[in-house]
Amino acid sequence: MKTKLLHALSAGILLLMPFISFGQPNLGTAVNFVLFSTNGAMGNSGISQITGDVGTNNGSSTGFGNVNGGMQNNNGATAQCAADLLIAYNQLNATTATFFPAPLLGNGQVLIPGVYSISAAATINQSLTFNAQGNANAVFIMKIQGPLSTNANAKVKLINGAQACNVFWKIEGLVSMASGTTMRGTVVANNAAINMNAGDTLEGRALSTAGAITVDGVMAYTPVGCGSAVLTGPAAANLASTACYGLFSGNGALTNAGVTYVTGDVGTNVGLTTGFNSLNVTGAIHPIPDASTAACAADLGTVYTYLNTLPSDIELLYPAQFGRNLVLTPHTYIMKAAVTFTDTLYLNGRGNANAVFVIQVNGAMSTSTYSRVILTNGTQAKNVFWKIDGAVSINDYSVFRGTLIANNGAINLKTGVTLDGRALTTTGTFTTAAVTAVATSIPSNCGTLGINSLAPAEGSVTIYPNPFGSSVSVRLMDVSLIGNCEWRMYNVLGEVVMKAFISQQTSILETGSLPSGIYFYELTSKGNIMQSGRLVAKQ
Repeated sequence: MKTKLLHALSAGILLLMPFISFGQPNLGTAVNFVLFSTNGAMGNSGISQITGDVGTNNGSSTGFGNVNGGMQNNNGATAQCAADLLIAYNQLNATTATFFPAPLLGNGQVLIPGVYSISAAATINQSLTFNAQGNANAVFIMKIQGPLSTNANAKVKLINGAQACNVFWKIEGLVSMASGTTMRGTVVANNAAINMNAGDTLEGRALSTAGAITVDGVMAYTPVGCGSAVLTGPAAANLASTACYGLFSGNGALTNAGVTYVTGDVGTNVGLTTGFNSLNVTGAIHPIPDASTAACAADLGTVYTYLNTLPSDIELLYPAQFGRNLVLTPHTYIMKAAVTFTDTLYLNGRGNANAVFVIQVNGAMSTSTYSRVILTNGTQAKNVFWKIDGAVSINDYSVFRGTLIANNGAINLKTGVTLDGRALTTTGTFTTAAVTAVATSIPSNCGTLGINSLAPAEGSVTIYPNPFGSSVSVRLMDVSLIGNCEWRMYNVLGEVVMKAFISQQTSILETGSLPSGIYFYELTSKGNIMQSGRLVAKQ
């Protein structure tokens, strides 16, 4: 019995040793970097998806496209990171080993928290698992006194609360990851290079005290947890009355071709809205300007100003290479030139359903065909905002998400586009062609300022003739409308050219002064539009 108790006590002490003999090293400002070398070049080939700062304190960075972080080279930030990295390396190097595994790691191997030491070069094959045993603060330190390599498709896995932010690799030599490797933890190579190959994934960091770092078509991102900042992004824009609209122009014609479906109001405050079928619009169609469009135009200016003046967190340096499987997290981003959006953009909310993304574009934006905005890990379209200074062209069969606000630029949603959000321009023509647009989070009070319904009362009003010459007759079939109707006619610019109060069952309106052309009319009763349509003048 005593022997069994002694064995149990010894086993318990062994399991407790990792928690009392070492702690997490202090990375300092190195915590912000996903790729860094104190002394060595940084190089990328292929399309890599990188979240976190990238830089070197003595060298150059080449081949990197847009990075979800800062590009830092030979500046104050890299000098501080180099100093902090040296401190962290020394802390890792000074830890006392508790386990001594064989150089061949993986092949289904499971490790508990502790400091592991290998006195020679090491290799990871197949799967290596870190088991935190239910302790989210459990730390794993791997000290390898030589190079570290991984075989193709090797995987480092985390279970039972283990976190990549609590895993550290101290390597005395080259780190080489074969294609398809999944690596987790902060890798510190001392006086040696780090190479990552096509299809590799790094949840952690790759840091070298002296050595080049090269990556080729990888995904690398700094880990969350362990006290890292929770990203929320900026405060969401208050859309006010613009939230009622799916498609809108503050000043410019809005025209549709083909079968288009819209959830939300459709309209313009200067010009005409044409080509939309009321049966396919869940909301109000505003064929001519009214109180609702005026309110929307005013509020749109306020929303644009807010988005335009937000301080940016991250500059995406290559606007012509936007998309391309780039992954963004909740921030305010800025691109200081016209944007070409190709392929796919991922917006990763990191599990926060309220996370906000603002993308500022100081120029026009166009997309490739079949471009896509994909929302992951809790991101919602209602919390995504695009500010574009110029024209916007969303190409055929693209899927776009968020509230898109163009300033002084036309918007063109081409054939087959799906819009999960809104498209609004302060000034510019707006054209759509067989698209589907669904505005998100439409307020319940929408429709109170303008058109409540475009469906005319069946047989209640007759307008004739059409085309018309010197006059138009308005006959009220419902006598209860006499004295309660107002008539307005608009030209193609949306300007009022005639206004009259209908006080008889049949009213003859003189139109001889109107030039030939297309006009639009509306009949209102008690503030609601009861009928509207198009008339042609032939003098």
